[in-house]
Order: sequence, then structure tokens, then C-alpha cells
Amino acid sequence: MAGHSHSANIAVRKGKQDGARARLFSKLARYIMIAARNGGGDPDTNLRLRYAILKARNVSMPKDNIERAVKKGCGELEGIVFEEVTYEGYGPGGIAIMAEAVTDNRARTGNEVRVIFEKNGGNMGLPGCVGHLFDRKGRILIDAAKYPDEDAVMTIAMDAEADDFQKLGDAYEILCDPAKFLGVQESLSKAALEMVESEVKYLPKAPAEVDVERGTKIAKLMDKLADNEDVQNVYTNANLTDEMTE
Repeated sequence: MAGHSHSANIAVRKGKQDGARARLFSKLARYIMIAARNGGGDPDTNLRLRYAILKARNVSMPKDNIERAVKKGCGELEGIVFEEVTYEGYGPGGIAIMAEAVTDNRARTGNEVRVIFEKNGGNMGLPGCVGHLFDRKGRILIDAAKYPDEDAVMTIAMDAEADDFQKLGDAYEILCDPAKFLGVQESLSKAALEMVESEVKYLPKAPAEVDVERGTKIAKLMDKLADNEDVQNVYTNANLTDEMTE
């Protein structure tokens, strides 16, 4: 019986992993379709599409899936028309939360997001209610231990027109304008610098400190939002620690 139980546990775990992978691919396909629809199907001239494809490749999304999403976005294949929408609101204690979504039904997704906020100690607000608390930036992290010459890494980043460079703990943090993001990324790659994180995201202008109890509740709300099929990214201005997000 013990062996049977162990096998069952493995099957359940694999099923959950496969489900999470399928949801991730679905979200990335929508992101690619939006980028292709708005800027065309050539990643050489559509920087947003190039970034979307790179994100998909980084998680081993099959080439066929990527190409199909591009064609749907360009109208070469029949597909659902998606639109982008950002939901803003407040988590436990009035902490700012933003959720970026890609949906084919704004009313449905809005209702689902509102319910998630309300069931997890928050409430959805009007557009713009917390957006002013964030800046949209390209953010790249590099393992400082692998590249001890900080000045050399900083020079490469700043020559590529990064806005800011600083050492945060064990990593170098590079911030740039979203329009410069791919150029900075390419310059770092050409210099053989391995990137631990590379994303365009909303960053809080002034992170808010929260205690463990409140931080744990905020992290739970963010997880519930991220689990929604239409939600692409979730951001907060709370300074969440590993203890809060476990």
C-alpha cells in the first residue's frame, strides 16, 4: 500500500505541475498574440513581440505554440480576440495591488478579480487608484558572486543606456526604460553576463513595510490572483519577505 500511495502522490504532483505548465503556456500565448496584433509579426521590428517570444523560449514553450500564437495575433489563423486590462485595488491593510490581465471577456474577468480581492481581505478600486505608486521599468538581476568586477558590469549596463545600477545583497540590479530593455539585455548577453531575472514590470516608488501576518495575507491574495487564467502579472508595493511568501 505504501508503494501505491507513493506512486499516487507522484502522479498527483506531476498532474499539478503539468497543469501549471499548461496555464503558463496559455498566458504566454495570449501575450504573444496581443504583441503581434498591435505591432506585427516580425520580432525584428516589433520589440514587444521579441520580448514576448524570449519569455516563452525561456520556459521552453514549444516552437509550434509560439508560431501559432504569432499567426493568430496577425490574423493568419482564426482565434479569439484578446484585450489587455489592468485591475487596481487594495490588499489587507490598504496595501496597493495591481493585476495585469489579457482577456476575451472584460466583464467576466473583472468580476472574477473583484471576487478574489473580496474573498482575501482586499477590495478592487477604480482605474488609477494605485497606479501612481508604481513606475514601469525593465529590471535585470545579475549574480554578483559570478562577476566580482562591479565597475565592469556597471559600465556595460550604463553604456547600454540603463537608468540605474546598484548592488542589492548578492545581486546587481539594473533598471532601465521599457523601450531600452531589449537593448540593455542584448548588451549584457554579448558580454556573456548571465541574468538571474530579466523582466519589464511595475516597481513600487516607495515600498511599504508590513508585518509577517499582513504580508502573508497579501502574498495569499497575490497567489490567488495569479492563479486566475486571465491574469498575467501581479504587483504590490508591500515589501514581502521569503517568510511571507512561502
